[in-house]
Parts: sequence; C-alpha cells; structure tokens
Amino acid sequence: MHFIRAGKGIPAFVFVHGFACTSDDWRAQLEHFQKTNEVVACDLRGHGKTPGRPHECSIEHYGGDVAALVNNLELKRFILIGHSMGCRVVLEAARLIPERTAGVVLVDGSRNATGDPDDAEANARATIEKLGYAPFAEMLFRQMFFTPSAQADAIVARAVKSSAEFGPHLWPRISRWDAGSMDAAFDAIRAPVLAIQSTTRNAQLQREMLKPGDTSPWMEFLKSRNARLEIIPDVGHFTMLEAPQRVNQLVAEFVSR
Repeated sequence: MHFIRAGKGIPAFVFVHGFACTSDDWRAQLEHFQKTNEVVACDLRGHGKTPGRPHECSIEHYGGDVAALVNNLELKRFILIGHSMGCRVVLEAARLIPERTAGVVLVDGSRNATGDPDDAEANARATIEKLGYAPFAEMLFRQMFFTPSAQADAIVARAVKSSAEFGPHLWPRISRWDAGSMDAAFDAIRAPVLAIQSTTRNAQLQREMLKPGDTSPWMEFLKSRNARLEIIPDVGHFTMLEAPQRVNQLVAEFVSR
C-alpha cells in the first residue's frame, strides 16, 4: 500500500480518498494539519500507486487495509477521515479498530442503496451494463463539479481512465455494502462522527449543491445516528479541494471538542 506520512502530534489524522481517486486529493489537508498533527493518507488497492486486482477491490478489503495500516504504523489515537466512497471505508475500518478511533469525519458521503444487498448489487451492475462503463464513469464524475475548471477536467479524466478495470466490479459492491453493512458499521462506532456535506444525489445519480437548511434521506440517516452535520454551500462533491479552508476549520473544531 502506498501512503504518505508526515508531521507529529496526537491524534493522528488518517485520510482515505474516494472511488477512482487518490491520496493527492487530500493535499490541502495534509499541508495544513501536518504542522500540528501526524497525518497519513493512503492509496487504496487499485488506486493511485497501490496495485490491486479487481476481485480484491471492495469496501470490506479497503477497511481491513486501512485498519492494518494504522496498526503497522502503531498509531495510538487517530481521526479517520473519508471522502465519498472513503466514508464507507473509514466506517468499516472504525468497526475493526474501535478502541483507538478517536473520531470519524465523513466528507460528502452518500448511500447508494437500502434493502436487499443482492438486489442493490444487481441493480448497480445493470446500470453500468446498460450505459457502458466509460460513459457511466464520465457521467458520474462530471456531475460532481458545478464550475468548469482544468482541475475538474483532470479529475474526471483520471477517474475514467484509472478505474476502467476495477470500476465495473467495485461500484456494484459499494451498493451492496451500503444496503447490507452500513447500518451495522454505524452501530459499531463508539467515537463522535462529523459529517461535512456539500451535495446530494437522487436515485438517477443526479447531483445538486446544498444550501443551509437543506436535507436529504442520507442527511436524515446521519442525524438518526447522532452525527454532527455541517453543510458547506456553493461547492461540488470534492469539498476538501473546493473549500479547503472551511473543511480544515470544521475538522479542527471537531477535534478540539
């Protein structure tokens, strides 16, 4: 597993990227927090500089990998911080190592499915097969940005290209985990949870920016699980890149509590 480690100070911050993304997406947070805390960011299997075969790419494997990483680095107390798919990964990791998890931060998470896990996986796979994976991935990532930019174009191109092999397998498994394991993962958490939300998405994968006071089924679920919820308006899905100072402020305030 490729990872970045810098800084000193407890608690450590462990950053986990999203689907078809890399640890580089956390560069603004790594630069900021390494001045006061130890920071770690990893590339999950099949992503970035970490190799991985498609059948190994799942939320369960990723959560185990993150738990193994913090054990191998001998981190005593840490905050697990995930973005998008990485929200699921840190929830899975927290379930495996609850005694040293001091807090969990979820950045623009979501829930793809509820109900029967077999149906959830089959429906996600059918959507990909209907559209073709490359058009599906292009549509998925284009809707994550509301302001055209070179950075947005680069992230979309990176995602479509890098996930061509594992994406058709991993995406349906994400839906399966959401339906079958997300409730249990939240039930196992004993640490405080902060959810930073900037967008919402409907069943057709159409994404919209949030305004203060907005809600969604995912946000109502977070409230039911006693998560602290903060909305950052007027930005897209990559909240930590588009509003880095606000994300850093909210994380720092959460940790100080």
